[in-house]
Amino acid sequence: MHPAYSVILFTTASGAGYGLLSLLSLAGLLNLVPLDPWLGFVGFFVAFALITGGLLSSTFHLGHPERAWRAFSQWRTSWLSREGVAAVATYAPTGLFALGWFLGWTEHWIWIFLGWVGIGCSVVTVYCTGMIYASLKTVRQWYMPQVAPLYVLIAAATGALLLNLLLVVFGEASAWSFWTAICLLALAMLTKLAYWIAADAESKTHTAGRATGLGRFGDVRAFEPPHSTPNFVMREMGYRVGRKHARTLRTLSLVLGFAIPIVAMAMPLLTSGVGTGLWSTLAAISAAAGILMERWLFFAEAQHVVTLFYGEQEA
Repeated sequence: MHPAYSVILFTTASGAGYGLLSLLSLAGLLNLVPLDPWLGFVGFFVAFALITGGLLSSTFHLGHPERAWRAFSQWRTSWLSREGVAAVATYAPTGLFALGWFLGWTEHWIWIFLGWVGIGCSVVTVYCTGMIYASLKTVRQWYMPQVAPLYVLIAAATGALLLNLLLVVFGEASAWSFWTAICLLALAMLTKLAYWIAADAESKTHTAGRATGLGRFGDVRAFEPPHSTPNFVMREMGYRVGRKHARTLRTLSLVLGFAIPIVAMAMPLLTSGVGTGLWSTLAAISAAAGILMERWLFFAEAQHVVTLFYGEQEA
């Protein structure tokens, strides 16, 4: 599949935003961080900026962005529509929760209720994003059980890195914020490795013979291309990345997205807090580069079954 940079930016930025939003809310509800008004203001501002910027960037992939509102109407059958509805619905409880944090209304039961509802809505939104791809039977590399949980885990891991960096800036970082980031990064990395292993080992059951119904007569090959010039399907569905390049990019995404951030998060714990700000910043920057690369590969390595009609023998 052709990697659309607007969608890559959307899934990574909004995922990190929802992760930060959820973990900051959870930390506040559990009294793991001081309910300082300016800590809450900066944290929620960054989270909402990432979420809103990501959602807006996704519309640039549309042929007619002004019609994006129509996606909300098919929530009964479409995961894309459910994602849109969940994303908009999340603003209400989380926005009121953030306002209550800033104004000091943190003892009221309504504030606590809004916090838990906002966390749930954030998780549901990211899960719906993953299910947009995991529900597509026409793309073998996406129609896998690891895809939706992986979106949630990566969102949580990147959100944990941002939360830790926020706490470092405000001088409120503690061991739990570092360990939370380390554990979530490790879990996301293991899930991503399991996904790649399963995707590589899965047999390619879709063939040109099966697609045309002529497989019983022997090998089926296209006599000539369906089109004499490139078209939309060939541009969007026929993108291919070399196996050698894919392996290199996989390694880089693991190192940058997970390994370096894990080591960077562990260093302050091993050195009694020496260079905490530097290590936390390095972890966040490295993870951003690695996750962008991971998400690019997620699209570039996917193969749609429609390519069987354009010369591919299996998918």
